[in-house]
Amino acid sequence: MAKIYQRCKTDKRSKNYPCNKPRCGHDWTVRYREAGGRTGRQREDSFAKKALADQFAVKIEHDKDLGALLDPRRGQIGLRSYAEAWLERQIISERTYGNQEGFLRNHLLPQLGHKTIASIRERDIAKFVADVSKKMAATTVRDRMNMVGHLFRDAVQEKVIPVNPVDGVKLPRAGSAAVNGDEIPTLAEVDLIAEHINPHYRLTVYLQAGAGLRISETLAFDSGCRRNEFIRVRWQVNAKGYRAGCKVRFIPLKHRCEGEYRDIPTAPFLEAEMAAHLADWGTASRGELMVYFTPRNGSNETMPTANTYAHHFSKALKRAGLVKADGTPKYTPHSLRHFFASTALANGIPIHEVSRWLGHKSIKTTVDIYGHLVPAAWDRCRAIMQKAMRPDSVMAPVVVAEQPGGHDAAA
Repeated sequence: MAKIYQRCKTDKRSKNYPCNKPRCGHDWTVRYREAGGRTGRQREDSFAKKALADQFAVKIEHDKDLGALLDPRRGQIGLRSYAEAWLERQIISERTYGNQEGFLRNHLLPQLGHKTIASIRERDIAKFVADVSKKMAATTVRDRMNMVGHLFRDAVQEKVIPVNPVDGVKLPRAGSAAVNGDEIPTLAEVDLIAEHINPHYRLTVYLQAGAGLRISETLAFDSGCRRNEFIRVRWQVNAKGYRAGCKVRFIPLKHRCEGEYRDIPTAPFLEAEMAAHLADWGTASRGELMVYFTPRNGSNETMPTANTYAHHFSKALKRAGLVKADGTPKYTPHSLRHFFASTALANGIPIHEVSRWLGHKSIKTTVDIYGHLVPAAWDRCRAIMQKAMRPDSVMAPVVVAEQPGGHDAAA
């Protein structure tokens, strides 16, 4: 329990000791311990009036019971020091670490790093969000602020600060995640890309368009991936794999831990493409893997990455004439993944199966991106509403030339 007393009457070290006046007007001291019983640190605070000291003592005991008692000195640590130490404690992938470290270093800390963590208020975070939203896309801002919110939540749990200043801050509204039909190539365009890309990378086009692999997963494709009528994907190429000094060239799949994998069925045409690639190019040793793709005229130790591959992909699109009005490439490697998903859904494959093959963290991601490309749902909606509201009339067959979103289901 907190103890309330006057130093002038009990402490010989006080300049007012001894004081025999019952209403002397000297300060009242509250002595208490932080949470933790006898192991808690002993602290003292002084007040001009006994009523204030009584109120403070009651609040201290109440906060201790709730586990909300804070040492104000803990909040005096600078945001920069706390954030840097916090980031080092996180168990995240190298790529995520790079994204978060870059956001802290380039955006959050230059604006708020000079403040103590306890002095940061909701208005400071709101102004920061407004400023950074002028430089970054809304989806990126929301993703990075999720990390910042996590940082301050940990500070609350560690009793460094009482409340999270990120809570209640309005974030920019992100646009729809749904893929635009114009971002999806047709079958003829997929074949054109495969025809015009460097022959060594022809198979990468069909692994993305025919099995839905991410480009980082495609470039890590090795002999162990091929199974009987399906492929087993375990690795993706590290974004720094092109560097000669890179120690870890292959990392676990996105949203997966090391050792986890996903299986994807392969069509006969893709089996034929893999066999043709092996016949023409063979494999190369990279650590314990026998990989299908290595840099052309590159080091014997490096690996192609999404960034280095993008150069070859862009050149292929320009040679194939698949460019926009301004001369920039019409598609990106990820467009081939969109082709796989949209084609599978347009031909009746359940969306939960497509989500599993794509390796999405949640089926919600798949629904948000591709849900509007499921034609059967539209047909069922028409039939159900017709039967519910006009049961006596027969609905005429509806011929749809183009699926919602502008993607031809026959592609």
